[in-house]
Amino acid sequence: MSGLNGARVLVTGGAGFIGSHLVDELVRRGAASVTVVDNLVNGRRENIAHHIADAAADDATVRLVADDIRSEAALALVDDADVVFHLACLGVRHSLHNPRENHEVNATATLELLERARAAGVRRFVHVSSSEVFGTAQYAPMNEEHPTWPETVYGGSKLAGEAYARAAYRTHGMPVVVVRPFNTFGPRSHFEGDSGEVLPRTIVRALCGLPGFVYGDGEQTRDFLHVSDTARALAEIAECDAAIGRTVNVGSGAEVTINELVETVARLAGRPDLEPVRLEARPGDVRRLLVDNTLVSELTGFAPRTGFEQGVADLVDWFRTRPESPEEMLSRIEDRNWVASEPAGVTS
Repeated sequence: MSGLNGARVLVTGGAGFIGSHLVDELVRRGAASVTVVDNLVNGRRENIAHHIADAAADDATVRLVADDIRSEAALALVDDADVVFHLACLGVRHSLHNPRENHEVNATATLELLERARAAGVRRFVHVSSSEVFGTAQYAPMNEEHPTWPETVYGGSKLAGEAYARAAYRTHGMPVVVVRPFNTFGPRSHFEGDSGEVLPRTIVRALCGLPGFVYGDGEQTRDFLHVSDTARALAEIAECDAAIGRTVNVGSGAEVTINELVETVARLAGRPDLEPVRLEARPGDVRRLLVDNTLVSELTGFAPRTGFEQGVADLVDWFRTRPESPEEMLSRIEDRNWVASEPAGVTS
């Protein structure tokens, strides 16, 4: 494949957090068209609205199809794509209260999408998995050969999706690559519902003058990569012929404890006086994550550009400029967002 310039691209979950930044990157790289399929339960039209001047225009570069990836109409969108980026999934907390639907979306729908893409003869299929397939680090940094022992159905279902993608390559020679982003953060990240992540949730609370929550002892570590770096890595891996058939980890190569995260947010939000509220440990919480970026660097030359401190400072500013007030956002945050409440949909 010569690159993404001029390619017809399908992005599942493309109105979500990572997906919408990937759309930004694809437009920058000159994709001829980008079709986003997202059911907008957790994804948002506003995340890609700046690309859609007139959704009905024949020459619109980016178009949004509001549909569930499990539908026949959504699967049929593959037929007109040169490249597929598959990000649509249901998350970690969702898997704790609805494991069957989590598996159905993350694993079964991935198999269906792969089969449709194989029949259509796509030039590249990028399956976006997750570091959650590893479970807790048995050694660090974690390379692609690190054992996979998922802690949750989410991690297990993402691992199943990976296995189907690798099987499509090994059995049929389909041009597939599996990418495992570690903990992505940045603008458009989810703070609400069962898709809400620790960093944006903690920022919203700090902007309301409230301390962050720490579940367990707070010494759990995560490898945080800025979303602009994640999107760039996905595009560069898609353009790399040597990545076909490979499974590639992507992260920052630095680990941050949750205690450090909460302190950093409080300081950068101008509230260093806020002391965290300590609660019981979350079920299925991974203890340690730290990436080995050797392979992605060798394949593409990728290196992160935005550090954690700067990224958090920028994210605090982004939340301060949101049209909704911090208090309005806080009303949509659940303290224990792994407990079933409203039925959730497909996100990225």
